[in-house]
Amino acid sequence: MAVGRKQRRENLLAAARRAVAEHGADVRLKDVADVAGLTSGAILYHFPDVQTLLVEANRAGMERFYDERLRAVSGPMTPDRKLVVTIASGLPLDSDDEEVRLFCELGGAAGRYPRYAAMLTSLYDRQVAMYQVILEDGAASGVFTLAQPSLTVARNIVALEDAYGYRMVAHHPTIDQVVATRLILDYARLATGHALDQPDPSTLDAGALA
Repeated sequence: MAVGRKQRRENLLAAARRAVAEHGADVRLKDVADVAGLTSGAILYHFPDVQTLLVEANRAGMERFYDERLRAVSGPMTPDRKLVVTIASGLPLDSDDEEVRLFCELGGAAGRYPRYAAMLTSLYDRQVAMYQVILEDGAASGVFTLAQPSLTVARNIVALEDAYGYRMVAHHPTIDQVVATRLILDYARLATGHALDQPDPSTLDAGALA
């Protein structure tokens, strides 16, 4: 059966993620072509250059850490539960999480590639705004007593997610998803004045918190 154009693009995006894991963010078009079993020209039929390909390959991670988290807390839910769910779904699944590894590689190369910097800055700002809404709703309803402005708390939570996510994919021996979630919640408790129940570890997998 012939492979459709959409499926070919998906295959190329998967090959790009594998090539970045092997070669880093300075991966060449030829490296991706070798992983995909194609010629560089065949890739250029779908993407004008390797940077465009990697930005598109990162899109699934963008959706996962913003759009999917928004959907997970879109129904009737107390602000404290929203905050716990959002924090628990903002970390790698494990040290081999391919999407987060790609984030880390592109983040390390952002100083050399302005397109990566712009993409990652946009995601950071959107996640901060997402947390601000939860924090301000909680403060307005009396559930939270914020120790700092909502922007400061939101920025710190997203920065902690990024930092612990990096530690996880760097195979830190004592930091996994459960530990990182607990550490971020420890900060969030101080910042919100709320006990924030620890999530059940069995729920910390893809989609289970929705």
